[in-house]
Amino acid sequence: MSICIVLFHNNLRLHDNAALVAAVETGAPVLPVFILDEKLGRPLGAASRWWLHHSLARLDERLQEMGSRLTFRRGDAVKNLEALTEETGASQIFLQHGYDAGVQTFEEKLNLWAAECDVQVHRFGGHVLFPPESISTRQGKPYTVFSPYWRECLNQRAPGAPLAAPTELLAPASMPHALELAELDLLPKGVDWTGGLVESFVPGEKSALEGLTEFMSDGLLGYKSQRDRPDMVQATSRLSPHLRFGEVSPRAIWNHVRHAMDANPALQTDGDHFLREIGWRDFSYHLLHHFPSLPRDPLRPAFAKFPWREDDFVALSAWQKGLTGFPIVDAGMRQLWQTGWMHNRVRMIVASFLVKELLIHWREGEAWFWDTLVDADPASNTASWQWVAGCGADAAPYFRIFNPVLQGEKFDPDGTYVRTYVPELRDMPKKFLHHPWDAPGDILEKAGLRLGETYPLPIVDRKLARARALEAFGQIKARK
Repeated sequence: MSICIVLFHNNLRLHDNAALVAAVETGAPVLPVFILDEKLGRPLGAASRWWLHHSLARLDERLQEMGSRLTFRRGDAVKNLEALTEETGASQIFLQHGYDAGVQTFEEKLNLWAAECDVQVHRFGGHVLFPPESISTRQGKPYTVFSPYWRECLNQRAPGAPLAAPTELLAPASMPHALELAELDLLPKGVDWTGGLVESFVPGEKSALEGLTEFMSDGLLGYKSQRDRPDMVQATSRLSPHLRFGEVSPRAIWNHVRHAMDANPALQTDGDHFLREIGWRDFSYHLLHHFPSLPRDPLRPAFAKFPWREDDFVALSAWQKGLTGFPIVDAGMRQLWQTGWMHNRVRMIVASFLVKELLIHWREGEAWFWDTLVDADPASNTASWQWVAGCGADAAPYFRIFNPVLQGEKFDPDGTYVRTYVPELRDMPKKFLHHPWDAPGDILEKAGLRLGETYPLPIVDRKLARARALEAFGQIKARK
């Protein structure tokens, strides 16, 4: 029988992988393939490249245990698949369907080539719970508000049970030429800055499933009330990078949560709230599918002429380095730099600070997150930044400006999170931790803090910054 090629992309797993299962069920030899095509979509940021390398390494190890291996190639994906079919005689290609513009363009080109060459292409779902094309308003239009979107999703047929991973994988008699994983050049060269990432995460399917199981038993109860607390590590699943690279499927998460809720009625509220967060990821892909210019253009056209301060590189750099003088903002940005991840509530705080307190374009923040987050997702990253900036779908009103002091006092009341990532403030009393500039001189001296020297003074006057932001928003309203 002719060989079946299974193309791995954002589905780096064996369980609940419909494309892989379908290929195995043909009874033909299966050739697992990963192609690094930098033009397939937006080139990955540095942190995501680190994650991808280690995720591929672990997937390759799993396949080798089954007597197979990943065939690594790089360059144009369609041309590489054309070459592989010629080298192996493969007549079928199995893949998981994607929704960002680059992947969809690739799939269109692949289908055109395959039709001319008598190669069958089989596409399968699995990247989202509810395919964007299956959800629409009564008028047949895409949703731009989350709550009615999610209600419509819940009215759909519930996701089925996840597929078991194949127990056997018939490999081709001879394997085609392949690159070594190291030749994909995914890891940093020169200075190795990944120590904090290594300490914080273990990429791969095994770690993803273990993390999901652990969260069901130790983190789901109380999720709704505790999820906004960055000082409470167990209150977040930290599954986002695993989900981003498809090491765990959204359907597997859905079923684990539903089973936990069925087994323990006390989890009903928390489980519903957690699934709602998975729904936000689906909603982001719904938006990206229907509005493919989302990564570049504001969903609300009036914001195209928003008076951003595009030359304030000093403020942007201070924000990136966690040196703004606002402790909760600095803690978040340093957590991001050290670990490649940031708590979701803090993501909203630091994003609001950049676009509203500093009036710096949301695309600057989105680009920084894209480079430094291990879970940088082409849909969620853009949609979330536009939401905070007030120019996206279901957006937070522009006049809703997070107060970083109040946010810190509310969600990090004991200062545990700030002290972890801003050690200069470790000895500050709780009363002044989130606004050290208000502390008397003797308190600062006792804490060993010299504002403007060991820790920066605030880079912006919040009262003036808020007035400036509201004035800019007023200009947008006047253009409507």
